[in-house]
Amino acid sequence: MSNPQIISDKNKKSSNIKNLLLKKIKNYQFKQDNLVIVIGGDGFMLETLKKNKNLKKRFYGINSGNYGFLMNKFSSKNIIKNLTNANMISISPLEMIVKNKNNQTKKSLAINEVSVLRQSRQAASLSIKHGSKQIIKNLVADGVLVSTPAGSTAYNLSVHGPILSLNSKKLSIAPISPFRPRRWRGKIVNDKLKIIITNLNPTKRPISAVADNLEVRNAKSISVQTNNKIKFNLLYDKSKSLQKKIKIEQLRGETS
Repeated sequence: MSNPQIISDKNKKSSNIKNLLLKKIKNYQFKQDNLVIVIGGDGFMLETLKKNKNLKKRFYGINSGNYGFLMNKFSSKNIIKNLTNANMISISPLEMIVKNKNNQTKKSLAINEVSVLRQSRQAASLSIKHGSKQIIKNLVADGVLVSTPAGSTAYNLSVHGPILSLNSKKLSIAPISPFRPRRWRGKIVNDKLKIIITNLNPTKRPISAVADNLEVRNAKSISVQTNNKIKFNLLYDKSKSLQKKIKIEQLRGETS
């Protein structure tokens, strides 16, 4: 029996929520001793999860940002009930391994997506493989996005990628402003195999690779694969599960 750990962003709204929360929970003994309450926006939650990737914690997010897709709405009245009755969902991140033009290798995790973006005024020229299968020989575009189900309602949705259900065991590969082939809409692939994205013209058409918010410039090749050894345990209020939020976005996409 112990009080949960609270990790808060540094803005005023987060501080106000933290102070209210501390008053509410100070006399309450929680049964779980691995509970972490994260106060901030989606970006702050992603950052916190990655910093704590080796700890078997359960993360309950309270939104003080804009959209807060990974977060819960703060209710001063119901917070104890919401915390004790929350449903848990486990998600695995993508692991991005980038080789740059100097053959240096960098590794990073992405919970939402890996984006490969043109770095100059020239469009990117990319080949994409899934395992040993060639998906596209030469995509000329502003870039390409590999998204997890949890991230499929984020940047992926903005580039008209498909929304994936959490238990689909799929990844979305979506082009960003494709020029050639102009009609290519991307592909949904299983998450077991590695996706390899190669820059076909690194000198003339440089690209950068971004894992959530970490950027590697002058990328030559990028491999992306789900890392099932890492599980992030997220807690949601009973009526607002991540599955429900994804479902709402799917319905919104069909009607708007």
